[in-house]
Order: sequence, then structure tokens, then C-alpha cells
Amino acid sequence: MDLNRLKIDRSETARGRAPAASERRRRSPWLRRGIIAVLGLFLLWLFRGPLLGLYDRLTLPEVQVVVAVKTNPLQSAALSGVSANGYVIAARRAALSADTPGRIVEMNVEEGSVVASGDVVARLYSKEYAAALRRAAADLKVAQSGAVRAKADKKVAEAAAARAQADVGASEQAKAAAEADVPAAQERVTDATAAFDRAAVDLDRVADLKKSGAETLQAVDDARTRRDRAKAILNAARAAESNAEARVLEAVARVTSVKSSVTEAIARVAAAAAAILEADARVEVATATRDEAQAILEKTEVKAPFDGVIVLKDAEVGEVVSPNSQGGSSRGSVVTMVDFKSLEVQVDLPETSLAGIDEKTRADIFLDAYPADRYAGIVRRLWPTANRQKGTVEIRVRFRRPDKRLRPEMGARVVFRTAGTDGDVSGGAESGSGSEASVVLVPRSAVVRQDGRSGVFLIERDRVRFVTLVLGKRQGSRVVVKDGLEGGERLVDQPPARLDDGARIRTPE
Repeated sequence: MDLNRLKIDRSETARGRAPAASERRRRSPWLRRGIIAVLGLFLLWLFRGPLLGLYDRLTLPEVQVVVAVKTNPLQSAALSGVSANGYVIAARRAALSADTPGRIVEMNVEEGSVVASGDVVARLYSKEYAAALRRAAADLKVAQSGAVRAKADKKVAEAAAARAQADVGASEQAKAAAEADVPAAQERVTDATAAFDRAAVDLDRVADLKKSGAETLQAVDDARTRRDRAKAILNAARAAESNAEARVLEAVARVTSVKSSVTEAIARVAAAAAAILEADARVEVATATRDEAQAILEKTEVKAPFDGVIVLKDAEVGEVVSPNSQGGSSRGSVVTMVDFKSLEVQVDLPETSLAGIDEKTRADIFLDAYPADRYAGIVRRLWPTANRQKGTVEIRVRFRRPDKRLRPEMGARVVFRTAGTDGDVSGGAESGSGSEASVVLVPRSAVVRQDGRSGVFLIERDRVRFVTLVLGKRQGSRVVVKDGLEGGERLVDQPPARLDDGARIRTPE
């Protein structure tokens, strides 16, 4: 036995220890370089913000910031000129109710819900109406099936009538052929009778000669044979004549029978046509019944008549509503909705201030909720009669550019721009009016010209955007902005000459 094979190897390599020192020295430089590279990348990622900020400070231009100022127009415009107080109302307002009495089982809206024309606002209990609609639809299908069967029966009757007409033609032809055979058969009977008579005479003559010894017995037998053959031919001709006459009678009977069949088929066609008319009438009745059931079912759905917003819920699920409710436990309307696009201001203007105001007069509208904002308006309608007790005339002023802040029943003050009133009326919510109050004011130092257009550089985060402005009068170091800004925007003051639209900038810390 080899005992060396059982010896345990206790060398460094067998125990899985580290390689020799010379091998470790060869590998260590690459390991150090990898660690340094990873550490460097980590530091760059960790301090990327300060580094980018330092790069921006070194490369981007620093600009000064000014703000577009929005003034309060109510201090001047709303207190001057012809004015009146009023309320925001809706020209299109509807209290929705059901067309049929019933109990509400589904309410799909609440106050503030936006609905489109045709949306189902609420549903009433409608199981019996749905069942009536299904029954009417089934009756319609039965009526339509009866109409189809009646039309099919008519086609069958028409086909039978056509076949009967064809049989009449064939029978008439057979009758004509049979009638044409009768004269020929009669002529053959005449010829056969004459031949038979001649053969009988010849037989009598030969028999008499036989008695006198002039003819032989053979001659008598031949004459008798000719007579018998002529008699057979005569009998055959008479039978053919009888057969031809029978065929004529049969053809006549066939024609009569076929004509009777034609008459019967025509009667069936007429009956089928009448059945079709009756079936079509039943279809019309069933269709009308189905449409009526459908209309009744649709009455259980309360739908929005136009686009708008729900402003009031007059009923809840479980309540009974009636279209002509005058009290009791039933409700009249389900919800009230308003078309916000039709909002306008209702004011009562004194008669003494009515001069110079017509349906094209422009006006400034100031809401009590937003007194610093001016809404451009225009007179839409002057009431055709005055109020004798108040001495006023009702006027409706339409918003030229309404926004989402408007609400029905808001208080408002309207300043009418009659002849001699200065200032502009631009759409939307604006500030200021006339020469005493500006819309938006910006420093003149922020206004520059590019490509023949006056404008400013609007700051949006770390970039600028050139905005074209419509400028008004100058007020000291500032200028009035008629269009282009709304106020509160951050602008570049004294923009550098090389500043372009979309360029990156930095502002003071």
C-alpha cells in the first residue's frame, strides 16, 4: 500500500491563501488607479450643483430685474363718468324638471358640475316604462314577420298565377291541335266508308257472277277479303274520329279547369296583396307604439338642454318630482343650471343718465369681489320700457371676454363710456382706465426695440423671452403697456446689446 497518497498537503497554495508578494505588487497599481477614478467620479456627482453654478457665473451674463406694476383702476375710472350698480346674471338659465311624474333613483350632478348639452342629469324610476318598450319592440318584430310572410305568400300566389296562365296557353294549343285532328279523322272515315261500300258492291257482283259460272270461288273469296279489310279500315277510322273528338272534349275541359285555376290564383294574389296592406298597417301601428314607449322612457331622463354649470340642486334621490307641481310632497324642478358663457351685468340706470347710451356703447365692469380688475363690456340690450316707480331703465351689459372668476349674482359697478370719455376698452380682465390710471406700467429702461418691434425681455427661470408690447403714454420714467403684459412679470432692466430671445441669464443672488 502507498501511504504517501494519504498525506495531507499543508502548502500555502493548497490552503487557498494569497499569491506570492511579487504577484501582489504587480496587481496593486491598477487597483489603486481604479479606486481613485471611482472616487473622482463620486466627488464630481456630489458637487455637481456648485460646479455648474460656478460655470454659469463665469459664462452667463448677469442682468438686473424689474417688475411690471399693475395699478388699481377703480380709484379713478369706476368713480367717474356715467355709472350704475348691478348684479351679474345669466341670460341662459334653466330649471330642469322631468316631463313625467316619478321618483328620482339616480342623481349624476351636484352644485358646480359642468354638463354638456344632452348629458343625463338625473333619472326617474322607469322599470315599467322599460318593460313597455320591450313589449312594443317585440310586437313590432311580430308585425314585421307577418309582413314578410304576407309578401312571401303574394310571391307564391303570383308564381302560381303565372304557371296557371302558362297552362292556359298550353291547353289552348292542345285544344287547337285536337280540333285540327277531327276533320282529318272525319275525312278518313268518309274515305274508308266509300272504300267499304265499293268492296261490298264488288263482293255482291262477284257472287252473282259465281252463280252464273262466270267467276270462280277464289274470286269470291278475294272480294270478301277486300270487303273485310275495308270494313276494318272503316272501323279504325271511326275509332280515330271518336278519339279525336274525345281529345277535343278533354282539351276543352282542361282549358276550362286551367282558366278556373287562373281565376283562383288571381284571387289568391289579391288576397295576399290585401294581407300585405294589413301587415304593413300593423307594422306602422307597432312602430308608433314602440316610438311612444321610447318617448315615455326617455321622459324619465332629465337631460341638460345646453352646455352649462349646475348652480342649484332642488331635489335628491328618493324624492318624487312632478312637471307641474304646485305643492304637496312632490318637487317641481330637479336642478337649476346656468350657461356661464351668457353671463352679463344687469343694471338699473336713471332716466336722466340715459342720453348717449345705446346698444353699441362700451363700458367698464368692476366686480365687488375684484375691485382692482376691469372687465371690458358692451351694452347688449336696453329694456323697451322704464320703471315708473324707480325712474330707471334696465340695461344688460355683456362681458367681452368673460373668465372663470365670474359667478351669477355677483355685485358689480358699470362705468359707461359715453361720448367724451377717454381711455381704451380692451378685452379680458384689465386694470386701469383712461389717462388717470394705467393698465400696466414698466420702466422705460426695460423697453428695447428688435426688428422694428418694441418689447421687453421676460425672465422665465434662467432664460429670457422677448415679448412684443403695445405701448401707450409715458408717465415719467415709466410707460403704459396697453397689450402684452398682465402685471407682476419679472423683466430684464437695461438688457445687454447682445441679449437674444431664449438666451440663458443669471440674476443677482
